[in-house]
Amino acid sequence: QDRNSCCDLHPARSYAEVCSDRILLPLTPWRRRSVSKRARWEPTHRRHRGHQPADSAGMEIYHQYVRLRKQFGRHPKFVDEGAEMFADIRPNEEHAKGYIDRNPVITDTQCVPEMSEHDANTIAVILASKAMNHEEGGWPKDVDHTEAEHTIRYRKKVEKDEDYIRTVAALGAAVEEIVKQNNVVDIYEEFFTGVATDHSAEVPNVKTITVFKDPHAAQAAATGYPPRSAAHVSWHPDTSMHKVVVSYSIMQFQQQPANMPLKSFVWDVNNPNTPEFEMSPNSQICCSKFNLKDHNIIGAGQYNGQFTFYDLRKGSSAVDASPIDLSHRDPVYDMAWLQSKTGTEAMTVSTDGQVLWWDIRKLSESVESMPLREKGSETNLGGVILEYDSNAGPTNFMVGSEQGHIFSCNRKAKNPADRVKYVLSGHHGPLSGLRRNPFNSKYFLSIGDWTARVWTDDTAVKTPILTTRYHNTYLTGGTWSPTRPGVFYTIKMDGAMDVWDLYYKHNEPTLTVQVADSPLTTFAVHDSGAVVAVGTADGSVNVLQMSAGLSEMALNEKVAINNMFDRETAREKNLEKAIKEAKVKARKEAARKDELADNVTPEELQKIEDDFMRETAGAEANGNGHGGA
Repeated sequence: QDRNSCCDLHPARSYAEVCSDRILLPLTPWRRRSVSKRARWEPTHRRHRGHQPADSAGMEIYHQYVRLRKQFGRHPKFVDEGAEMFADIRPNEEHAKGYIDRNPVITDTQCVPEMSEHDANTIAVILASKAMNHEEGGWPKDVDHTEAEHTIRYRKKVEKDEDYIRTVAALGAAVEEIVKQNNVVDIYEEFFTGVATDHSAEVPNVKTITVFKDPHAAQAAATGYPPRSAAHVSWHPDTSMHKVVVSYSIMQFQQQPANMPLKSFVWDVNNPNTPEFEMSPNSQICCSKFNLKDHNIIGAGQYNGQFTFYDLRKGSSAVDASPIDLSHRDPVYDMAWLQSKTGTEAMTVSTDGQVLWWDIRKLSESVESMPLREKGSETNLGGVILEYDSNAGPTNFMVGSEQGHIFSCNRKAKNPADRVKYVLSGHHGPLSGLRRNPFNSKYFLSIGDWTARVWTDDTAVKTPILTTRYHNTYLTGGTWSPTRPGVFYTIKMDGAMDVWDLYYKHNEPTLTVQVADSPLTTFAVHDSGAVVAVGTADGSVNVLQMSAGLSEMALNEKVAINNMFDRETAREKNLEKAIKEAKVKARKEAARKDELADNVTPEELQKIEDDFMRETAGAEANGNGHGGA
């Protein structure tokens, strides 16, 4: 049977209702009956199968419809048929008379999809940092937690409780099962260790992550005094914390207005709108750095020569400061935390020619001091940059002076006069950068005047092994990359940042980025190597994201860079040896010429000639006298 036959029998019901699992057919003259597996309809007036009505109207009507249950609910099959018109709407001439033709008509068309641009301002997420002081609690009222005997007695009492033992045993079994699972599967296993990605075909690029603006820049613009520059930036020692401390100051001599703001700030990259912490000093801060052990402590060098430190847990005021009469006489240009057991020792350098060591546990006086002068000289040279790397020795450090000299020093020398091991000169002005290579502390980078130079910590070599070309503008800072041994950065007065990659080329930068229109003043690289912070003269700090090719080490790069440095060192030694030999040869030639040279003056020559003629005349007179006799 087909669909039409089924529906013809029951026009009042749909096909879906007829083909349901259990069919109830509401027919008035028919008896309703539930059918499974098959359908059967019988007239209601037929009570007995052998009943025969007398009239024709009461004749027996019997129909049986048979279909398998699996055939119920089949989807209908559609076929294509001809088109059928449902309506034909003709144009209305009366409406057409109400329109006016436009002439001429100008229409622009193009073969590309039309696009529209819309701007949407997202809701800014404002983060706030809050502190909570935790105090020990949860003890019963009769137990004083400040008394060790009370707490020990209570712990012993609880440990003997059967419920406690039963609970610990149950928890121990669950923990043991989890520990066994962790031991079976190493979730921290790295399957592709040692696989280096080749970024040689990648074009180096930089993108800006965020910009920190000096909160007092608007105040400076309103009052008319010059804006504070970002004098120093330093990243948080923990690589997972993208925080940076920025020191704001005006370093030009006698250019500070009377009511200039003095605060410096700690910024979080994830919240660039509001500083996370502010430092309120009594003099503008020139440099500041996080403590290497206790990251809540920040050491700061001030313009008035004092060394102070701040605690993020104790408010914006300085915890302690060195006495003004025992501090530097000039601004503290740089500082460094030292490697020690306590992590509380630091050193500072200033243009007053002194290097001072401090212990923040007792800042009433300096631990030690050292004048910055050459051997045999009584003149102190002003220090502007400090380099301390524990890999080169816990007592070794380097200082760059404002005269362009590099001092290599040892704090624990046997003789105090020998604390300055040697002095290198080559720059024509103050140094703005001095850093050892993080992969080989034997080599270090110096930045000053118009060039950047790579030196070796070898007393036999007094000249740089690598020197960049002279730039058209002054270099103001830079440092090595912490993740690539052959990459270093330089910043310039024209607002540009250069990225040098010695692994690929030496004669020019790999990438030059115009960071700002104002001069760049300070620079710092995050320990991950992928993020850098660049400070400007107008108080802004630009945080930049470096591409993977500039932050990830290439295969065999460390070996290649070390071989290159060793080769250049050997070349400089050979050149110095050749120069010394040439000088010795020149001195010998000069001595030989002096021996052969006639050094008799004309007066002496005339006297010798007169004496000779006199003796000759006397000899002839004596000869003639003997002949006459």
